[in-house]
Amino acid sequence: MRILASKKAFFITIAFCISYIHAIAQDKNLTVNQDPKFEQLLNEKRKTNITNAINDQYKIQIFSGESEKARNTLNQFRQQFRDIDGTIIFFTPNYKVWVGNFKTRIEAERNLIEIKKSYSNVHLIKPNK
Repeated sequence: MRILASKKAFFITIAFCISYIHAIAQDKNLTVNQDPKFEQLLNEKRKTNITNAINDQYKIQIFSGESEKARNTLNQFRQQFRDIDGTIIFFTPNYKVWVGNFKTRIEAERNLIEIKKSYSNVHLIKPNK
């Protein structure tokens, strides 16, 4: 009787091992279906991260004043200087238009000379955040 019980236990163990191997096997191919807007949002986030990393970079302030005038100044700047990015920052009680994201002071000063031709009250700044 003991021989039959040990054979039975052996076959049950083998059957369990085989079924376990099949249960944990995985397919190598993985298909991800992603909404096309996700890539667009990811690119926007990358742009935001670049513009937020301003600790070691210089900017040029071209305007300080009311909200509506700041928006108009930024729109006018974007039409004139398409390759330089700009943003509006609020410091109580004024809205300030900052343009550029220059890594070196020399690069910022070169652009300052060009921008000064179109805007009278410009300042080179190094924001602290």
